[in-house]
Amino acid sequence: MEAWYMDESDRDPRLPHKKEPNEPVSPKELKRLGVFYWKLNADIYETDPELQKIRDEQGYSYMDIITIQRDKLPNYEEKLKTFYEEHLHLDDEIRYILDGRAYFDVRDADERWIRIALAKGDLITLPAGIYHRFTMDETNYTKAMRLFVGEPVWIAYNRPADEYEARKIYVSALRRAAENVSA
Repeated sequence: MEAWYMDESDRDPRLPHKKEPNEPVSPKELKRLGVFYWKLNADIYETDPELQKIRDEQGYSYMDIITIQRDKLPNYEEKLKTFYEEHLHLDDEIRYILDGRAYFDVRDADERWIRIALAKGDLITLPAGIYHRFTMDETNYTKAMRLFVGEPVWIAYNRPADEYEARKIYVSALRRAAENVSA
């Protein structure tokens, strides 16, 4: 996993969009935004005790696998456009990259975009209420495990969606985290 502040370019979203000079973002900074990360061995995901421990601790009871690739995902181009619309969810979004690469973009407390590059073995959780988007990189391929607490919910609420309780809770948590850092 690698993360950085994005440039302002509107070129192909599959490009890295790193600023010049690059402005990296640490896992600690992501954690302050409520974004958590683990590095696992994707080659043994079916029997990995570390993955099972995370699932048990976090209550991730549902799992499925999706392959995002032009010839595997129906309406590939339309789906990518939908995934790249800025949105939030009312539940955490949990993704484990089993193969390939992809990007999640999240907003920081100052509304700047942070790009998170994920590759095989990266597991990430985005908190409910965080504005984010997803896109492929130039390889146009990723295979990912989707994890949920309880029954899966696939609803994305495009921005603006500030009226939802999940967003209010998230913004409140961001404020508390910022107060703790400055104290």
